[in-house]
Amino acid sequence: MTSVVPIEAARPAAQSALPRVGVLLVNLGTPDTANARGVRVYLKEFLSDARVIEDQGLIWKAVLNGIILNTRPRAKARDYLKIWNTEKNESPLKTITRSQSDKLAAALSSHAHVVVDWAMRYGNPSIKAGIDGLIARGCERILTVPLYPQYSASTSATVCDEVFRVLASLRNQPTLRVTPPYYEDEAYIDALATSIETHLSTLSFAPELIVASFHGMPKTYVEKGDPYQSHCVATTQALRRRLGMDETKLLLTFQSRFGFDEWLQPYTDKTMERLAKEGVRRLAVVTPGFSADCLETLEEIAEENAEIFKHNGGEEFSAIPCLNDSDPGMDVIRTLVLRELQGWI
Repeated sequence: MTSVVPIEAARPAAQSALPRVGVLLVNLGTPDTANARGVRVYLKEFLSDARVIEDQGLIWKAVLNGIILNTRPRAKARDYLKIWNTEKNESPLKTITRSQSDKLAAALSSHAHVVVDWAMRYGNPSIKAGIDGLIARGCERILTVPLYPQYSASTSATVCDEVFRVLASLRNQPTLRVTPPYYEDEAYIDALATSIETHLSTLSFAPELIVASFHGMPKTYVEKGDPYQSHCVATTQALRRRLGMDETKLLLTFQSRFGFDEWLQPYTDKTMERLAKEGVRRLAVVTPGFSADCLETLEEIAEENAEIFKHNGGEEFSAIPCLNDSDPGMDVIRTLVLRELQGWI
């Protein structure tokens, strides 16, 4: 039997004097500690995501739990220790993302009803903690900002998956917006170009060419429709135009491959080896797909790939920092956020 509540008995919804808008910056994630246990917890969450490893069948689960989580954490922990922010006892990715959030909050301080926070897709602070915190502070509308210039299902989409999972548990959901990828946005390309030019001006040598290294992905993901590769190509082409370079002076490569499947090519490490053997002696690498420096840029590129290059005959190598919380980097984030907040502020 259906009961009817008289209109006069229904209570009006509580009205906030100043409805708040939340902005949640989201990056990939990081272990909480630079030891095997911390890395194991992080890797288990990361590699158990069907957006990252699409085949989550029994074979993969056996490999993950029986081999990877028993061998890889110890080695990766050593890599994290090389770059760890010992003062704050956290990874650089966490330090930088917090700073990006703080600087964005300061930039939006004239909008008193806008609340800015940050989260990690894997690890802490979690997306759930971020959304819960914004709601607790009175936010009725939330703009989620995946900090990935190029879209892929294994990065941008899985952020949305987790946001939707959190909202699915709420009876009173906030209104949601998600920023789009910004892989050829003018502000982003200008910031990258400015960052490259500024860094090169500080070097004691002139690079013969620049390698733009993006995180890789299995080739099959692109064949199934993921636009990530095309976004990386578009970013590189736009950057070439902005810097006045062609494909012989600004190369596109892909790093961080994992497992035995074919990944997007050319591979960064193989390119380092080839260039050195072909006689290139001075090289710089930029990582446009990362909004903040992390293990993949500070250790894999600046140390591991630098060693590959020099071991095969290269002499001078420089890793160009990510945009991070630099002024050009914050200009990109602020521009993107203000654009997507139109109508809300």
